[in-house]
Amino acid sequence: MARITLRRLGQELRSRRADRGIREVAKEVGVSAATLSRVERGKLPDLETFAKVCEWLEIDPGDVLGIAVRKSESEDSGPPITAAAHFRADRAISPELAAALAQMILAADIMLQTEPASGDV
Repeated sequence: MARITLRRLGQELRSRRADRGIREVAKEVGVSAATLSRVERGKLPDLETFAKVCEWLEIDPGDVLGIAVRKSESEDSGPPITAAAHFRADRAISPELAAALAQMILAADIMLQTEPASGDV
C-alpha cells in the first residue's frame, strides 16, 4: 500500500468508509459529518481532527507527516505526546507547513522533557 500523505488522507478516509454513511463514520471518528466531509474532499484537518482520523484509520500521524518521532526513556512509561492547535476555518495551510509545525511541536516537547528543571542546575 502506498504511504498515506496529508494530501491522500481524505481519499483513504473515503476508501475505508466504503459504502457506510458519513454520519455513522463521523460518529465513530468523533467529529461532525460536515468535518469528515471536508476532510474527504481534501481540506486539511485541524490537529485534533487529524489525530482522531489517524486513530480511526489506525495509522501513525508521524508516518502521515513524514516524520520519525524519537522515543525517550521517560516517554516509554508516560502518556503519549499530543499537540493541539486551532487554525481559523478560513485559513488553509499547506501540507508542508503542517508537517513543519508538527516537527517543531514534537522537537520542543522532547527538549522540554530532557531539560533540567530550573532548581536542578
